Amino acid sequence: MAANGAAGVLTKEVLKELRTKFYSERGNIQAQNTCTRVDPLEACINRQAIERTNHVFQHKVESEAKPVTNQKSSGRCWLFAVLNSIRVPFIKQYNLEEFEFSQNYLFFWDKIERSNCFLHNIVTTAKRGDELDSRVVQFLLSEPINDGGQWDMIVNLVNRYGLMPKVCFPESFCSEMSSRMNSLLTSKLREYAKILRALVESGASDEEIEGTILKQMTVIYRIVGICLGIPPETFTWEYYDKSKAYHSIGPVSGLEFYEKYVKQCFNIDDKVCLVTDPRTSHPYGKLYTVDCLNNMVGGRNTIYNNQPVELLIKLCAESIKAKEPVWFGCEVSKRFSGKIGAQDLNVHNYESVFGTNFQVGLNKADRLLYGESSMTHAMVFTGVTLDEKENPIKFRVENSWGEDRGGDKGYLVMTRDWFHEFVFEAVIDKKHVPQEVLDVYKQKPTVLPAWDPMGTLAQ
Repeated sequence: MAANGAAGVLTKEVLKELRTKFYSERGNIQAQNTCTRVDPLEACINRQAIERTNHVFQHKVESEAKPVTNQKSSGRCWLFAVLNSIRVPFIKQYNLEEFEFSQNYLFFWDKIERSNCFLHNIVTTAKRGDELDSRVVQFLLSEPINDGGQWDMIVNLVNRYGLMPKVCFPESFCSEMSSRMNSLLTSKLREYAKILRALVESGASDEEIEGTILKQMTVIYRIVGICLGIPPETFTWEYYDKSKAYHSIGPVSGLEFYEKYVKQCFNIDDKVCLVTDPRTSHPYGKLYTVDCLNNMVGGRNTIYNNQPVELLIKLCAESIKAKEPVWFGCEVSKRFSGKIGAQDLNVHNYESVFGTNFQVGLNKADRLLYGESSMTHAMVFTGVTLDEKENPIKFRVENSWGEDRGGDKGYLVMTRDWFHEFVFEAVIDKKHVPQEVLDVYKQKPTVLPAWDPMGTLAQ
């Protein structure tokens, strides 16, 4: 592979050899004929995986909530997942046929709070001497705001703003298709970042900087309010229960609604978020956080209690057996078939189509280190099947992509092996968590860089 003495050049001779080798293998021709006409991943679906994908489970939450939710063209899975978890005990508590919390309500406040947090992070990095071309500042500027999030961000929002029924603050065009609004906010936040860095460099007082941010947030609030609507300060929720009896709650604020009517069946402060990061540089039994990863000034930072994946599997199963749904974060796109609703390491037979396999040369830690995997999506566990030794075999998963995206009307099946490789985070009620694991929260967290893959936001 050389020409004129240069190593590595793809010469005509080399390209001819590659072409000849390709067409000398009959399987490549058949695979090409197939994959140029259909989805290559669908062409790789393993028939045996279809046959063993069974949507029947030994243990399930008492009643799965209706309707199946749909985040549509937005990255709000983390919000949908937590609200889907909360509504299960809420529906039981109030004897409802079906119910949804307003996803747009938390989405609105997250946009407001996260914009404010971004502007303050710009000031913080400028004050500590991070240059404009430093990796951390460029990382912040690369995506000032998006739709994704993590568990501690949810806790911040619910504890400050509470919750609201969806009928009291429904979806908007931009909540269901958020890219246009995000583009507008991104442009404005980058513009404001330049102004704030200039103020810090000029020696402006904290009072002057905060005054500037307040003026900037007036514009941000206007943009978000126009695109999403502005949540009412108080609302009245009227509903019929299963017996068709009429009820009315309100007027109450979102926070009052959570404190008085939701918290008794789902207290968000009773939940703990466990992660599993197998990189040798990040030992288990230790606490971590990520630089500049937050959505609220004055809120709690994103904290990671790192534990072996086997513990997460065990605690998720115990929670489901106790009829409690479980919020979790995973890498959703790998070894996944949406049509049959299977998260299974063997769902694709790549070898038979491409003559090679994928990801087998990288373990879970390697995939984090080489950018091949991270937490990209959040969903909810609602069922589990155990073997004769009480070890989980498979989990039932409630997604937020609507009923028409495959599986069992929007529900998926996840194998234990898939969980082991691609689940990174699970939220468990603290009553199920061993004391030695809870004690980890007493540690001072190690700060990971802003770009660490564990800081990826589920969308």
